[in-house]
Amino acid sequence: MSEIQLLPQVREFLQRNHAHFIDGEYRAGTSGKRVPIVNPANGEVIAQITCATADEVESAVAAARRTFKGEWAQTSPYQRGVVLNRLADLMEAKGEELAQLETLCSGKSIHLSRMFEVGQSAIFLRYYAGWTTKINGETMSPSFPSMAGEQYTAFTRREPVGVVAGIVPWNFSVMIGIWKIAAALATGCTLVLKPSEFTPLTLLRLAELAIEAGVPAGVFNVVNGTGEVGASLIEHPQVAKVSFTGSVPTGLKVGQSAMAANLTRVTLELGGKNAAALLPDADIDGAVAGLIQTGYVHQGQVCAAPERIYVHRSRLDETLAKFTAALQGMNIGSPLDESVNFGPLANKPQFDKVSQFLQLAREQSQVVCGGKPLARAGYFVEPTVVLANGPQDRLLHEETFGPILCVLPYDEVEELPALINDSPFGLTASVWTNDLSRALRLIPQIEAGTVYVNMHTFLDPSVPFGGIKASGTGREFGSAFIDDYTELKSVMIRY
Repeated sequence: MSEIQLLPQVREFLQRNHAHFIDGEYRAGTSGKRVPIVNPANGEVIAQITCATADEVESAVAAARRTFKGEWAQTSPYQRGVVLNRLADLMEAKGEELAQLETLCSGKSIHLSRMFEVGQSAIFLRYYAGWTTKINGETMSPSFPSMAGEQYTAFTRREPVGVVAGIVPWNFSVMIGIWKIAAALATGCTLVLKPSEFTPLTLLRLAELAIEAGVPAGVFNVVNGTGEVGASLIEHPQVAKVSFTGSVPTGLKVGQSAMAANLTRVTLELGGKNAAALLPDADIDGAVAGLIQTGYVHQGQVCAAPERIYVHRSRLDETLAKFTAALQGMNIGSPLDESVNFGPLANKPQFDKVSQFLQLAREQSQVVCGGKPLARAGYFVEPTVVLANGPQDRLLHEETFGPILCVLPYDEVEELPALINDSPFGLTASVWTNDLSRALRLIPQIEAGTVYVNMHTFLDPSVPFGGIKASGTGREFGSAFIDDYTELKSVMIRY
């Protein structure tokens, strides 16, 4: 094993007294409740974070509200875009520092941290920066009858909703954090971000960079802690919108709490049990390579990743053999080792959860490859492929959020819509075929927010993303985000 050397600034950052970033300042925190930050590659504590008190949450929301009504409201759309582009510049300039911090907290491959948490996040920032000057209303011509020669005109305005509470998960804390930061700031909102207690450090560093980029103090705040801190943000009367990314059970509670407290608008990007359908003519080499890439990236801890694979019975043996060969060739080890392509699960609760699913796989399905936790320091399991005994196997229905792909053979393409839709989730799905006509006929029958053809999981800032059914409500990216971060105000004029 040859791990990369940590940068001196990373080592220095780990030694700080971590807590919050409020009103442009790094705050040490006053609570006695501290949460250890554990490196999932070896189980060692690398830092601690202090949980926010009620007063600290109040201070963060107050700062966001003040700047929403004050300095940020006076900042032109063009200047907001300039600031977002500067933040993208700083992310790229400090990219290795941010990538190392993220890998230490999340167990994500250093390659993935560099490419997506830093590189792709900068791309998203620049995309949103381009929208700041293009958030427009419409003009209308009312049809009121004129009684005495008067006339009428009307128009609409898009106005920022106010203070946004962003609740960020542990799997892609920087990238998903950037989605919320960029959407809020581009539309003129301000933000209080609550990272996962497992991966808080990189977003704290990002908040410092935001000030350096020219984001006014109070526009972007970070408060840390466990679920109680998130709940206090969600129910706060000065929070106008909640943007949550995470599990379905937590998302349901978030939506219910926000609506019950203040009718607060909510965007929920939740989980999925995403299907991939390999049609009889599919290029199996290409499909397996694509599903290996997207199903096991970050050890399968991706909400949009494929977890259930439907393969035509005539291609089943070939598909399973190629999955097995690919998985057995994976180099498992430290995510800071650039030669490794499969690292640890992100935290102990996730390791325990996936271990239970692996036990279920051994008991109720047929393990084709992998299937066990690894007896070593850290939270490692084997990348796994399972053959289902039938369409009712639990591993075809319960989201594992881990490196377990469950395969089921089918006989006729006409069976696929019912198989794919037999799920409470509806986030993503993919169809693998060279028959474009068949793919286009299947797409309208598939219940999912995004359907891929000959690919899976990839996200682009220009393409709206979100789920249906239990996978959530609302959309990120494209122009769709504008609806969720602005109020539509109508203006009518008689003259």
